[in-house]
Amino acid sequence: MTVDPAEAPPDASPDAPTPAQTGRRAGTVTFLFTDIEGSTRLVQALGDRYASLLAEHHAHLRQAFDAAGGTQVDASGDGLFYAFPTARAGLTGAITGQRALAARTWPDGVTVRDRMGLHTGEPVSGEVGYVGIDVHRAARISAAGHGGQILISQTARDLMGGDLPADARLVDLGAHRLKDLAAPERLFQVVADGLAQDFPALRSIDARPNNLPRQLTSFVGRQSEVGEVKRILATAPLVTLTGPGGVGKTRLALEVAGDLLEGFDGGTWFVELASLSDPAFVLQAVASALGMGEEPGRPLLSTLVEHLQGHETLILLDNCEQVIGACAEIADALLRASPGVRMLATSREGLGIPGEALFPVPSLSLPSVDRPGVEELGQFDSVRLFAERAMAASPAFRVTSANGVAIAQICRRLDGVPLAIELAAARVRALTPDQIAGRLDDRFRLLTGSSRISVPRHQTLRATIDWSYELLADDERAVLRRLSVFAPSCSLEAAETVCAGEDVAEMDVLDLLSRLVDKSLLVAEAEGQGRYRLLETIRQYARDRLLESGEATEALRRHRDWYLALAEQAAPEFFRGIESRDWLERLEVEHDNLRAALQWSEDEPGAATAGLRLAAAFWRFWEIRGYLIEGRTWLERMLAATASDTSVLRANALTGAGILAYMQGDYAAASALHEQSLEFHRRLGDRNAIAYAANNLANVAVLRGDYAQARELYELGMRIAREMGDDRGAAFGLMNMAEVVAHEGDEAGARRHFEQSIATFRRFGDRWGEAFALDNFGLVTCRQRQYDAARELHDQALGISRELGDQRGIARALTHLADVAAERGEAVEAMALLRESLAIRRALGDVPGVASAMEKVAWVLGTNDPVAAARLLGCAEALRESIRAHLPPVARSDHEAGVGRLVAAMGAEAFSIARQEGHAKAPDEILATLPL
Repeated sequence: MTVDPAEAPPDASPDAPTPAQTGRRAGTVTFLFTDIEGSTRLVQALGDRYASLLAEHHAHLRQAFDAAGGTQVDASGDGLFYAFPTARAGLTGAITGQRALAARTWPDGVTVRDRMGLHTGEPVSGEVGYVGIDVHRAARISAAGHGGQILISQTARDLMGGDLPADARLVDLGAHRLKDLAAPERLFQVVADGLAQDFPALRSIDARPNNLPRQLTSFVGRQSEVGEVKRILATAPLVTLTGPGGVGKTRLALEVAGDLLEGFDGGTWFVELASLSDPAFVLQAVASALGMGEEPGRPLLSTLVEHLQGHETLILLDNCEQVIGACAEIADALLRASPGVRMLATSREGLGIPGEALFPVPSLSLPSVDRPGVEELGQFDSVRLFAERAMAASPAFRVTSANGVAIAQICRRLDGVPLAIELAAARVRALTPDQIAGRLDDRFRLLTGSSRISVPRHQTLRATIDWSYELLADDERAVLRRLSVFAPSCSLEAAETVCAGEDVAEMDVLDLLSRLVDKSLLVAEAEGQGRYRLLETIRQYARDRLLESGEATEALRRHRDWYLALAEQAAPEFFRGIESRDWLERLEVEHDNLRAALQWSEDEPGAATAGLRLAAAFWRFWEIRGYLIEGRTWLERMLAATASDTSVLRANALTGAGILAYMQGDYAAASALHEQSLEFHRRLGDRNAIAYAANNLANVAVLRGDYAQARELYELGMRIAREMGDDRGAAFGLMNMAEVVAHEGDEAGARRHFEQSIATFRRFGDRWGEAFALDNFGLVTCRQRQYDAARELHDQALGISRELGDQRGIARALTHLADVAAERGEAVEAMALLRESLAIRRALGDVPGVASAMEKVAWVLGTNDPVAAARLLGCAEALRESIRAHLPPVARSDHEAGVGRLVAAMGAEAFSIARQEGHAKAPDEILATLPL
């Protein structure tokens, strides 16, 4: 037997957007599906050249279909999906297309032949594209044909009547049962000059012996998965589809089996094992599915093996998990004794026999976390499934711009799990999508199925997961429950600490995690990341079980303590001045877990102090990554929850909150918070901390333009540093005082302060401090229009930062070098420097830095491309608003002057339009259009 893994038509639900989507019945539309027969053989024959052949193939068909008045709806794999205004137009396009393919001489002597299917109906044209049974019917008609053949439905034939294209006639092929269609479909073959006429029997369900259950709902999505499973089955005798309950293993296996019917003369046989709990009955179930009975005095397995000899047969073992040992033994015996047998299996875990290939069934494709445009939703299988099932439940239902965001949210929160989405979609009879989305926190009560005839464990989402949970060993259940405290994933090290307990040794956790992965209850992230994740539905179920067990408090405390230790380990990496990209990325990955730990610390009596520790250790990350609103909120909430605390911890948290307020431009709040921090340190008598707090308060004064207060506070900090012998602190004070002196107009004094500061950093080998002082010195020097000197200072700072690997220092120096180049009119050089700086800031996730760099780019672009500059400013403005990081007062005059130049160049109205365009776009989208 030769299994061609690409012999399927385009997916039966290519609901891509159409040029005109009305959200209502589209009227009478004729659909045409095409697919290349034997595409796998063509790929093997042509290799890399197949891509160019496919492009030429599509070009021929598009020319024919477009000329006949067709509109392309989708192009999936080797096939096309077109819509035509009339059945006659569709048939004309199909005939012209087949003739064009037949007339072409293809490379290397290969033959390219397409199966084509036409059907006319009244589909729904919604904002996610054409949906409805008529779309699926057309796809199934195409799938029944052979290369070079055109099939049309009776509906299309009746609408054409006798008005056929010249030289064309129709041959009645009778009624045929097609996949997913409840009633047989009467089909007609098109006969015309230049077309082949003789073909094998149609590829309908009745073409080969089988017992595949009829599916009364459409199969949505999974095109690539169907093709991949078929490709694997072409070489592996057994393919096991694995995944959690409800992910669609059975439906995918049935789809594959239906596509491969023609290749198995011995039949395709479905063996349902979900209702079996006794392994002794598995062999009998297999024999019964194949129509075999026991023979007196003879082992049933021998009878079955003899029956399979000399035939190509496909056997589908469905739901093997509760009798997996018996399934493994029987599959192994049949495959060893019967060379013509291929097997598909569905199970939470593999059967573990030689020759088995595992295929983890993924969730359906999901919209992004950003607010998706409704026109984009039809690209995602999860949304298509929701739309199809919702319209089946309530025929008037449509996906629209009003409910599209809620539907995307539902699909994401249900992890793209088909069963969960179908159960949610059924609720549209009584609830709007917004109401469904709002009730998903209580999903196990919401998602209760109403079918009285489905397998009991599929009637509700909870019952589906109960089925898997009850099959676990006690230690596996304990680890699954404790994993629910992670949000949503965790590292191996975190799992080993948090999931261990009296009943589970820490050294056994890795093995238990692996077993849960094998049973499809836990997802192992991509290789190399070493992380584990529960699907949200499984996590909520496990959390319920954790609460029932009485061990929730201990598991949550372990979780909080793990992430508190992680944050306190990371904090010194940020405070020593050189931000580690690795630490930033690690904390970003763990951000949801850190949030969960903070939330539990706030909610749990007596845990607020630990939450304050966590927030105080974590604020530097929030500052760098631009989580200014969130970071400040957590700090203020933890400070409020520990109002009686008078320790240095509280003072440090006040400092963090003050710096985040400073970054937001909320200088009144920043001053108040730093004043409180300074007062706490004075009470505690920590002289170094007093100097640090005074310095922070002075920084706010500088940005507010209050240089007198800044001078007083910087002098206080320097005096304390000298008294304490803190030369590094004194060096920072000198550097800061230089800025004040420069603003007061004393250029010589500013130079002396900078030079003393740099000399002090060098004397003690503080390379980071030296680079920082050199860079600040360059800024002041540039403002004094001493451009050569400023460039030299920034170059020195850049060299030291590169030597240290200080990414933020590198980005800062590059930006300031670009300022110098821009002042000298060297726009190309400035743009190159800003490009490198912006790339570093984006890699770091430095949101405030990205906004600032985008503004710098805008000023450089302004001379030659004011429209692009205005859009960039609008995007930067939106970015600042998203984190509430406003421009400081001392920078506003320069900013307003730059805006004035753009308005003068392009006019106020054009500037406003361009700025709003930028305001509505994401930074990546804007930056992709710029000359960077």
